[in-house]
Amino acid sequence: MSKGELIKEKRLREGLTQSALSELTGITIRTIQRIENNEVVPSLHSLKKIGEALQIDLLEQALEAEPPKKTDIITVKLTNMDKLLTDLKALFKNHWKLILKVVLVSWLLSNYTEIKKGILDSWGGN
Repeated sequence: MSKGELIKEKRLREGLTQSALSELTGITIRTIQRIENNEVVPSLHSLKKIGEALQIDLLEQALEAEPPKKTDIITVKLTNMDKLLTDLKALFKNHWKLILKVVLVSWLLSNYTEIKKGILDSWGGN
């Protein structure tokens, strides 16, 4: 039995509509439809949220039914890394001034004693 069929069967046994499952999980109805129709492979996050809503451990069942292949793990890690890089680019693009100020203030605070000593030495004529 596929993950989608398992989710659909458990959802129907619980008397939930796709809309109700969507509200419980925060996953869009369209994504739930795609998962149940085996159009997409659900992410680990989606499996966890749906499992919590349906009170079953879909992660464990998914691993028992189909242990991950090395290529699947690599793909997940690459996808996560790509998402992280995209998010970091957006963060720096939108908030570069604030980040620069935080770095500068952090540097000044961490080097306060050396800066103060240098200023006092230069005023003292040394």
